[in-house]
Amino acid sequence: MGPRSEVLRLEEVPLPAPGPGEVLIRTRALGLNRAESMFRLGQYGIDPVFPSGIGYEAAGVIEALGEGVSGLSVGEAVSVVPSFAMTDYPMHGEAVLAPADAVVAHPERRPPRPPGAAHA
Repeated sequence: MGPRSEVLRLEEVPLPAPGPGEVLIRTRALGLNRAESMFRLGQYGIDPVFPSGIGYEAAGVIEALGEGVSGLSVGEAVSVVPSFAMTDYPMHGEAVLAPADAVVAHPERRPPRPPGAAHA
């Protein structure tokens, strides 16, 4: 994995409860890119403070809403737009907290197009 890969490990942690303005998301997909690698190596512009979570991007289903959250619903499929510090809201986990203003609902599914059909 390269230099400093020894700093990575999986840990079981209690399921977090969302605070005011937060959303608890059961993740189904995670983004992994250069930002996480640079953060792990201390080259991202903000220093990791250990122990630290990691990850900027996630998609999943809302499990719980914190006080004051509106426009989102429990059970809704969502993605997280990375607009916060990774040290404040790490996105790599089975369930993660995200600030509600960084959570966007997935559009309703459209029926599949027949082969060869053009976009309408």
